Amino acid sequence: MRLLGQATGNCEMRFLRSSTRSLFRGAACILATFAVLASPAMSRADVVPPPVEIPAKLTMDDALTTFRARGFGLLIAEAAVMNAEGVYQASGYIPNPVLNASYGRAFNYSPAAPCAGGSLAPCDGNSPNAYGIGLSDNNAIEDSLSGKRGLRKNVTRAALAAAKMNRADAQRNLEFQVKSAYVQVVLALDGLDFQMEVAKSNQATLDLNQRRYDKGAINEGELARVRTAKLESDQAVDTARQTIRQARVALAFLLGVRGSVPDFDVDRDVLKYRVPGPLGTTSPDTLLHTAFDKRPDLRALGYQRESAEAQIKLAKRLVFPDIALSVNYAQTGTGSQSIQPPTLTFGVTAPIPILYQQQGEIRQAEANYNTQSLTQAQTTAQVVSDVEAAYAAFAGSKILVERMEGAELNSAKLARDITQRQFAGGTATLMDFLDAQRTYIATNLEYLQDLTSYWTAVFQLEQAVGADLRQ
Repeated sequence: MRLLGQATGNCEMRFLRSSTRSLFRGAACILATFAVLASPAMSRADVVPPPVEIPAKLTMDDALTTFRARGFGLLIAEAAVMNAEGVYQASGYIPNPVLNASYGRAFNYSPAAPCAGGSLAPCDGNSPNAYGIGLSDNNAIEDSLSGKRGLRKNVTRAALAAAKMNRADAQRNLEFQVKSAYVQVVLALDGLDFQMEVAKSNQATLDLNQRRYDKGAINEGELARVRTAKLESDQAVDTARQTIRQARVALAFLLGVRGSVPDFDVDRDVLKYRVPGPLGTTSPDTLLHTAFDKRPDLRALGYQRESAEAQIKLAKRLVFPDIALSVNYAQTGTGSQSIQPPTLTFGVTAPIPILYQQQGEIRQAEANYNTQSLTQAQTTAQVVSDVEAAYAAFAGSKILVERMEGAELNSAKLARDITQRQFAGGTATLMDFLDAQRTYIATNLEYLQDLTSYWTAVFQLEQAVGADLRQ
């Protein structure tokens, strides 16, 4: 700023000089001052966030907080909002005035020629050098008075509001992915615990039957079946470990981790069955009304439609011509007998809109408005479909989990335990025990999957409504 002030002061001193050439030197000085303003700005800070470090135990709230601060998908959406803010600021610009200067020289003209009236002496102020300087408002006054500037701001103001809603919509969709990925990690860990329990039980069964085989109580085929069941449980344990790693990596990616992914733990209680308070007494109609009020994508389309409507008004207003006001000073010499005495002129410049009146731009703006209106109506129908489908998934998975917890899990475990004791006592066959074991394993794995589907349906319902329903 100090440099700019010094340059401006020097320019003022040059304009105060009486010499005509100083006028052009002053104009050149102003242009040099503008060059100072146009110099590159200071380098901005790096927008890429620092690497994410996941704690040893990551809660869902911690995961969501980390995602909101470091998630790349959300940061990219935030950059789109910054771009819309820049467009809005640019739309309210006031055109800069235009300064022009000229120099010329008259040929075949002698400033020493005698003046008119019989005098042999040359006229004072005669000169073959021609100077001119002019200043135009570059349509700035007309742009504001005609309302074009205000209409441009209306277009971009609504577009900025739509960009903010699009950012909120990106957060809505990405948070659903984060919650679902978190639940998948919990499911994988619980699945590993269960498979290890099964493997431990199968190992005990194998040891028992190995002793029975050594005593001749069972044949080699029966022992092979028990060993196969034990090996299958070992396979399931290794697969569960691989699934855990994949689930952790998927969650870490959404959180913005750019380095190695640690073997972090999560809150296992997230998967426990409960009915969130807001969902205990709600109905699809209530959720649908909430979605119409909260869904950011629907609100964004409303702003986009508003922007398109303002664009139509702007396109029609642009038919009014751009009027530029100007003032010019010119001279070739300074005396009354000179080629061009000092002359000050005022001018008005405007195109005549008789051949084209923005018909194409108006048509395009109207088509954009129609597109936004139809898209808004389509999205409204999509909101209804999303809420209905999510609520159906929630209600259906709720019934499955309650049935599992009510009787099916206990029945499968009881059948397995009784058959296991009977087999150990010799009153049940090996096939009966293996069948009961397979049913027990399948029932528990189905229960874990039903729990995951239930909470995924809750998160999907939150996504469909656009509001937190877990509190």
